[in-house]
Amino acid sequence: MPVCSFCGKKFERGTGKLLVLNTGKMLWFCSSKCEKNMMKLKRDPKAVKWTESSRTFKKKK
Repeated sequence: MPVCSFCGKKFERGTGKLLVLNTGKMLWFCSSKCEKNMMKLKRDPKAVKWTESSRTFKKKK
């Protein structure tokens, strides 16, 4: 199961989107919401409340 590069949610194979950058890095997105937040709006996943990385970042503080 791939994990979303933005929100950290696991999703089924055959769904979502795979984006390959020129550097060879592969980014998986579970929805267009996650893709737009990362690529177009350039948001940091730790700063967005509904992402998994935000939840773990707050616990560590």
